[in-house]
Amino acid sequence: MNWISNYVRPTINSFFSRREVPDNLWTKCESCGTMLFHRELTDSLQVCTNCGFHMNLRPRERFHALFDLGMYTEVAVPAPIADPLQFRDQKRYPDRMRAAQKSTGEAEAMLVAEGEIGRTPVVAAAQDFAFLAGSMGMFVGNAFLA
Repeated sequence: MNWISNYVRPTINSFFSRREVPDNLWTKCESCGTMLFHRELTDSLQVCTNCGFHMNLRPRERFHALFDLGMYTEVAVPAPIADPLQFRDQKRYPDRMRAAQKSTGEAEAMLVAEGEIGRTPVVAAAQDFAFLAGSMGMFVGNAFLA
């Protein structure tokens, strides 16, 4: 082998090779299939600019869009008893909870926040469908009561 095939060709190929694109740069619309730039989708509050389809908003994203200047304070909700019914179907309830907490990064399906809308004090609650399909357990009940 000579220096052209060992050095020059790999150098030239590296200039023209495809570069990795981050996975979170584009999002596909669930309705029309259009590829949407992530920043454009965020600016339109998760609404497809092509067909008008409304995608899911996580609770913190919703609070950021809802409250003035995106400023809010999360309200602490008292934690319920771990598993008073000891419910079980295919999986135990505590196992399902741990899996949902790991996948979403949230402690529960419900988040409560207080802030201002048009300089009026407001308390708002939002459920995360990604957390056990927003199921209403004891924690969510406590969040409503708090």
